[in-house]
Amino acid sequence: MAGYLTTHVLDTARGRPAAGMTVELYRIEDEGGGRVFLRALATNADGRTDGPILPEAEFVPGTYELVFHAGAYLDPHITDAPVPRFLDEIPIRFGMAEAVHYHVPLLLSPYGYSTYRGS
Repeated sequence: MAGYLTTHVLDTARGRPAAGMTVELYRIEDEGGGRVFLRALATNADGRTDGPILPEAEFVPGTYELVFHAGAYLDPHITDAPVPRFLDEIPIRFGMAEAVHYHVPLLLSPYGYSTYRGS
């Protein structure tokens, strides 16, 4: 089995999937944190991308970063949002050491978030 990466976003404040959020994927190239942009996708009505954000054919073990554009997603749903936003872009840096399925979800509210290694 080749490795691949999926993600999804749940809007815990509204109790539904976070549709229409932009998610970017980067590969971290060195210990200094140099990033290489791989792709940007938007979440669908289920809060997931339509396919793996890193497909099997492109999987390479290493360190990666997902950047969730939470501020742009949250803006239409928050009345009297503060300026600047409390949450804007949420980077999650993680390692993938084995060629297996990795799933990195984001649980989001206007003033907090959490993540975990899903299945």
